[in-house]
Amino acid sequence: MSEGRYEHILLTGGCGFIGTNFVRFVLEHRPSVRITNLDALTYSGNAESLRDLEGEPRYRFVHGDIRDRALVDGLVREVDAVVHMAAESHVDRSIQDASPFVSTNVGGTQTLLDAVRSAASDGHEVRFCYVSTDEVYGQLPLDRPDLKFTERTPLNPSSPYAASKAAGDLLCGAYRHTFGLDIVITRCSNNFGAYQFPEKVIPLFVTNLMEGEPVPLYGDGRNVRDWLHVLDHCEAVLTVLERGEAGEVYNIGGNNERSNLELTREILRIMGKGEEMIRRVPDRLGHDLRYAIDATKIKRELGWEPTRSVWPGALEETVRWYQDHEDWWRRVKSGAYREYYQRQYGNVTGA
Repeated sequence: MSEGRYEHILLTGGCGFIGTNFVRFVLEHRPSVRITNLDALTYSGNAESLRDLEGEPRYRFVHGDIRDRALVDGLVREVDAVVHMAAESHVDRSIQDASPFVSTNVGGTQTLLDAVRSAASDGHEVRFCYVSTDEVYGQLPLDRPDLKFTERTPLNPSSPYAASKAAGDLLCGAYRHTFGLDIVITRCSNNFGAYQFPEKVIPLFVTNLMEGEPVPLYGDGRNVRDWLHVLDHCEAVLTVLERGEAGEVYNIGGNNERSNLELTREILRIMGKGEEMIRRVPDRLGHDLRYAIDATKIKRELGWEPTRSVWPGALEETVRWYQDHEDWWRRVKSGAYREYYQRQYGNVTGA
């Protein structure tokens, strides 16, 4: 990858799964770029995942909330680009209580956009990259494999989580249209890889099997997702940030559709387990049948396509990571990971 044009990036949610990988990816591939990581350290923000970067001169962590306008205003004026990843992101949690999702994913996005607008009014232009999800499109039928989400697919979210992300998409579009801000949007498929919080399906299944516990499979397992390696995603986001056209949306996919049952069987195979370890559980409310990304646009216009998402190798590598980092995920599952940032920041949000 060629050297980028931005010198200082404000990353929101950098202690989450994708954010952690993005920090590492940028520091490795952009040796002149600095990153400020703003994270509230809610339950899925794991500061321990970036502990080894303490003292790195190009990396700074700021403990704070994206809804804190004064804090965000100051940080935005220090940088020339914002990559907005911070979000409440678990569908099941949004079904139980949507209010944190609306507050963070909608209100927080508005706060950031207002800060970018304020900076622009004072002559400080900042590019804003909003990292969204394919879930804003709703679902596709299982019996039409030819159908995929394009950037022109209407937004039709099914879950409270997806609706809150779609609201952020629409806010970005409105601020671009009304105020002329330099905004780009990405919409990605399901991510997998290192440092993923073990409530998500792949790390949950792998760590359950390592503990001798069954894996909970929703319904009949026919639901289909397009799986994207997190480092492919990080590379694509950086590509859009640096070369994407202002006002445009770019889909990011892995060309890697699998049903949940196929995924489960592949994890069992890799770990040498049988299907007796599958525990069928009632299906998720409003469970979308199928997601599939058409990423033609980003390939055609920006020259990006996935190179790390090919199965079974990419999944085998991911399973090995969790096997090799047992202390990391055990501290997450037990809650011990909170001790690290509580020593520094006290009782943080959602801890």
